[in-house]
Amino acid sequence: MYTRLVIMADNGTTIPLRSGVKAEDRWDLSSLYPNDKAWAGDLGKYTALLEKIPAFRGTLGRSAEALADYLDFSRDLGILEEKLGCYSELRETEDEGAGDAKTMAGKFAMAAARIQAALSWAVPEIQSIPEGDMAAFLAHPRLGEYAVYLKKLLRFKPHVLSDKEERLLALHAEGEDTAHNAFSVLTNVDLDFGAVETKEGRLPLSQSTWTVFMENPDRDTRRRAYTAFYEAFGAHKTTLAALYSGSVKQDAIRARIRGFPSARAAALFPDNVDEAVYDNLVAAVNANLEPLHRYYSLRKRVLGVDKLRHYDVYVPLVPGIRRTTSWEEAVDLISAALSPLGDEYVSILREGLLGRWADRYENKGKRSGAFSSGSYTGIPYILMNYKDDAIRDVFTLAHEGGHSMHSWYSARANPFTQYNYTIFEAEVASTFNEELLFRRLEKTAATPELKRYIINKRADDFLSTLYRQTMFAEFERITHELEEGGTPLTLEVLRGEYRKLLEKYFGPEMVFEEESDLEGLRIPHFYRAFYVYKYATGISASHALAERVLEGGAGEREDYFSFLKSGGSRFPIESLKAAGVDMSTPEPVERACRAFGRLVSKLEDLL
Repeated sequence: MYTRLVIMADNGTTIPLRSGVKAEDRWDLSSLYPNDKAWAGDLGKYTALLEKIPAFRGTLGRSAEALADYLDFSRDLGILEEKLGCYSELRETEDEGAGDAKTMAGKFAMAAARIQAALSWAVPEIQSIPEGDMAAFLAHPRLGEYAVYLKKLLRFKPHVLSDKEERLLALHAEGEDTAHNAFSVLTNVDLDFGAVETKEGRLPLSQSTWTVFMENPDRDTRRRAYTAFYEAFGAHKTTLAALYSGSVKQDAIRARIRGFPSARAAALFPDNVDEAVYDNLVAAVNANLEPLHRYYSLRKRVLGVDKLRHYDVYVPLVPGIRRTTSWEEAVDLISAALSPLGDEYVSILREGLLGRWADRYENKGKRSGAFSSGSYTGIPYILMNYKDDAIRDVFTLAHEGGHSMHSWYSARANPFTQYNYTIFEAEVASTFNEELLFRRLEKTAATPELKRYIINKRADDFLSTLYRQTMFAEFERITHELEEGGTPLTLEVLRGEYRKLLEKYFGPEMVFEEESDLEGLRIPHFYRAFYVYKYATGISASHALAERVLEGGAGEREDYFSFLKSGGSRFPIESLKAAGVDMSTPEPVERACRAFGRLVSKLEDLL
């Protein structure tokens, strides 16, 4: 029996409390723990393992067996830690106002911090083992499942300092996020964006409602929201510039301390990605800006404006199509679209989505958005806030399903120490599924309006993921090169560099406001330097692989599955190369740009 207590949403619909959501619409976390009590029992076992850690210290270089004994312990500890962390995080996202879930998450975080502090000596001790001894150790059969882990770990040896220096860096690490944390608090808590007069009344403006305002069909509403939004940022522009400048400075200092030639080299090192991959991306996109400029010219024509403004770039060119797609119908659509991947892939995903992999619908207090959370021991869970009147949610479900199937195959094909794939690879499997779904929906669209909407949506996806993220990546490259070259990142420098990029990417049709370049001071991802380029390389790789699978046969499909199963057994460039796409060259990016150009051409014909 379900409670009748509900919360009214802004659109007049009802948002149920967690207790009012049907069991079949919630994920089943029993693949991790049957209940919170069982989780608490394992947390006690996890904490008790602290006592066993000191016995390993100073033993790792004695023999292959001694190293294997520690790695076996570390593996089992890691599996338990991941299981505990995954369960507590998923429970917390169900209702972020629930005190019991927050308490669980807090207890786990405290226990994990103690464990990690107690293990801080282990990696330096492994890296201090003489090369000759380590080479002999690696030939031992007990270290077979750890060979990839150890080889990746040993790559960092030239960048590891003395114990005393490492301890100093560890003590300093807690303060390294100060700029990011201050930025987050300022922009998400302290800034007051006010409210905007609309035809529906005076509505609050915030970071979360910004996109809704920019998609409003009334141009004057968009203008007022844009002005108010950037006025709030403008009032704190000097502080924001100082925070970002401090973050870039920290990146450069860390890199120098570790002996890297630059902050970018340090950021790309863990994935073994050559800096040429980054430069190839930027160069290829810069050489293919013509279709992007055509798209903005089309936007100007369709919107019927004399001058295209920065607040005109997000409003849909094709009005939203009113179409109801139930969860079950969405799963049918996705299953049909992904049929080129074969019965096994489709049946596993279909069973999971119709079963209890996903937490399907919104409830009061539930985390917004969507994500996939895979683990080594449990099923790959999916958080959704699915709305059956939003076609984009069907794409979101396909996207998260791609992540989950990547995790499913990786966990079953690899030992724990090498099953985790990198972020560089993660966006490939998800956007691959979106590409196949787009092609299916375009081919089967029942009305011209739906076809136009689907093509417009895909063009916008390419624009935001390929072009916009590359613009961000270019800005990060510029700012770090300026800092490392001795040029202070003042407010004027940051705004000037960002405005040049805006003018280059948006092209001659765009008229910018005086405050438009403040956008460069409000992007949270810039505080995680050299991360956003992976979105652009990801969609480029997935597009190339989707074409390869659709145009090929069983061999091309198996190559793709070798990628899904590779986990962390190879570095990402090698893994993707085995699947059939070489991201060390600009060719996949160029192909993705051409695909965007074809979408623009279709829209030019249809609109």
